[in-house]
Formats: sequence, structure tokens, C-alpha cells
Amino acid sequence: MQGAPNQMDSMPDLKFLKRGKVREIYELDDAFLMVASDRVSCFDVVLPTSVPRKGEVLTQISAFWFDFIKDIISNHLISVDADSFPPETTKYKENLRGRTMLVKKVKPIPVECVVRGYLSGSGWKEYQESQTVCGISLPEGLAESDKLPHPIFTPATKEDVGHDMNVSFDYIVKEIGEETASFLRDVSLAIYTKARDYADSKSIIIADTKFEFGWLDDKIILIDEVLTPDSSRFWPRELYKPGSSQPSFDKQYVRDYLLTLDWDKTYPGPELPDEVVANTQEKYFQVHKFLTGKSL
Repeated sequence: MQGAPNQMDSMPDLKFLKRGKVREIYELDDAFLMVASDRVSCFDVVLPTSVPRKGEVLTQISAFWFDFIKDIISNHLISVDADSFPPETTKYKENLRGRTMLVKKVKPIPVECVVRGYLSGSGWKEYQESQTVCGISLPEGLAESDKLPHPIFTPATKEDVGHDMNVSFDYIVKEIGEETASFLRDVSLAIYTKARDYADSKSIIIADTKFEFGWLDDKIILIDEVLTPDSSRFWPRELYKPGSSQPSFDKQYVRDYLLTLDWDKTYPGPELPDEVVANTQEKYFQVHKFLTGKSL
């Protein structure tokens, strides 16, 4: 079971702007099309095997969350309904359907706004070395996957190539100014808290997540994807047991498989077995159903 091929290269009448690890962006007169592919990126390498309908999950979950948190901050989403997209997209409607966001044009702020509620990933690695995460001191004796006393804002640089680098709050103050940095911190924590409490009611732990923001005229709004399995760690609450890594509804499952291989985390990555593709797809479908109450 190989992943569905990328269909997004065959839209020559649209102005191609940028390709990321997972998304293509096209420019229209007064908006962008963000098209989520089925590609999987792990350790900053796009794998040769994709996961069918993964792009739909990312798009539909983002649309759900954008609506859910719109009382906290405005966002860039105009529509995910391909039938309502501008006329120049009509001939590509079936390629775009379900996996595409029509969004406002904004100026991105070059900061990954990471919020951690639990000690995992790079945060756990740093804590073991210095009892800190991005310069924030934490209590002694915490175990891997422990819930933190309160969520923490741990920003990272936004890199076009390579891995985003964890930095301190003081670092981003120097880069973007104290007022903007403080706003990003406060609104990120507010979004995380509301989403965390909702997910908990659906038996899902949001261990950590990342947000991106941009300027629309003189106003900061939420952009990119939000609270998806690609940008967050989702753990099943009933299986949660601190002291080790956790089962997940996100691409950590693929990372864990890759770590069993003799692979140096450089391009090209290994093909994924059919079983790993199928299990990954099921995890993405499950978290979509748990969060939105809908099936794809």
C-alpha cells in the first residue's frame, strides 16, 4: 500500500509560489491556496512513501480548530470549500477538494510558537542535561512525559531549510520586539489551554503543539495549520503512563518505526511498509473523528 502520488504539480494555470515539506502554496489575486499533500516528513526528510488522505485530515482538523478558537484570535482561513474557491481554480477542483485552504495574504512572523504541557521530545532531552527547557527552569525529578506544573512557551526559529532551533524568550524579544513577543506568548498559551481542555473531554492529551502567526495590516492573526497531528503530540488519555514515550495519534508513530532502522536521517528516506502506512492513516483518521465528531 503505497501513499497516493502528489497530484498538485499538474495545475499549470495557477501561480505556484512555494513548496514546503508537506504543502504547496499557490498565489491568486488576493489570496493564497494552501494545498496539503499526503507526504510525510520526519527528521526533516520527506519520505518516499506517503499516507493516503493525510492532507485531508490536516486541512479539516485545522478548519475545526480555527473556528473553535476564533474568540481568542482571528485567523487567515477564508474557506475549505473547493466549490467556493475563485473561478481560476475550477478545473482543478477535484484535486483541491478536502485538502485545500483558501487563506488571506499575510506577512509571516518568523517564530515557531511552541507550547508544552508535558515533558517530551527535545524538551525532555534538554531537561535531562540542564533541568531547563528553552532556558525555563523546571522542578527536579520530572520523568519523561510528565505533566508540567503549568504550560510553558518555548519558541523556536522558523527555518526554511533544516530543523527549527529552540531558542529562549529573550532571543525572540531581540528579534521581533518585546510587545510582539509577549503577545505571541500570551495568545499561544491561551489557545493551548482552551484546546487542551476540549481535547481532554474527548480523551486526548495535547502534550505540545506549535503555532504560527502573521501580520495582516497592523493586526496579528493565526496562520498556517493549527493543532494537527503534524504540528502537535496527541496522546490517548486512557493509555497515558509517565516515565517513557507515549502511544500517539500523530506521526511520532512513523518516527518510532524509523528509529528501529539503520538509517542516518538523511535524504533519501526509507520506504514505509504497508502496515506502517495503514496504521498511520488510521491514527490520523481516529484523531480527526475524536476531535471533530465527524468521519472523513
